[in-house]
Amino acid sequence: MPGTITMYSTTWCGYCRRLKSQLDREGIGYTEVNIEEDPASADFVEKVNNGNQVVPTLLVVPVGGGEGVALTNPSLAQVKAALAA
Repeated sequence: MPGTITMYSTTWCGYCRRLKSQLDREGIGYTEVNIEEDPASADFVEKVNNGNQVVPTLLVVPVGGGEGVALTNPSLAQVKAALAA
């Protein structure tokens, strides 16, 4: 079973654009959710970031399944490590 990535972002976030471009270049798939259009996703982002709306926030479920991990503004290396965990 492949790992999955959900990226919580906004349209104006430069860090989000950079990470999306890196993931695209590496061929790593993800589902993007705009927290400004989805209040439930904004609540999730706040919950995992001590009440702050910090993007990009990723929910990564590793290859083989298991419990997902939330990453805030991660590097590409951190995303790859979370997928492989």
